[in-house]
Amino acid sequence: MSTDLNREQKRALKRMGALDDKGNPVRTQPQSRERGGSERVGPGQYMREVGDEMKKVAWPKWPEVRRYSIIVLATVLVFTAYIGALDAVFGFFSGWLYKE
Repeated sequence: MSTDLNREQKRALKRMGALDDKGNPVRTQPQSRERGGSERVGPGQYMREVGDEMKKVAWPKWPEVRRYSIIVLATVLVFTAYIGALDAVFGFFSGWLYKE
């Protein structure tokens, strides 16, 4: 490991405990990660748990879905028209510039 470190790097290494007594960086072995989760479950149990979690979700009502869908579609149309207009303008000027 290089000893050419700036102050910020030295401070970060000091916080991580990666400096020796002289202030030189030292390599440490990465800590082994042990699986801390629960044991594996079968596909049926997994799907039941997924279903239980899906029931906990606060799903939007249809009027809200419709309103947001209309807003998204209108926004897409506006930006599409804007980009199309810019493309037409730049196409006109590039055609004029290069004399097609």
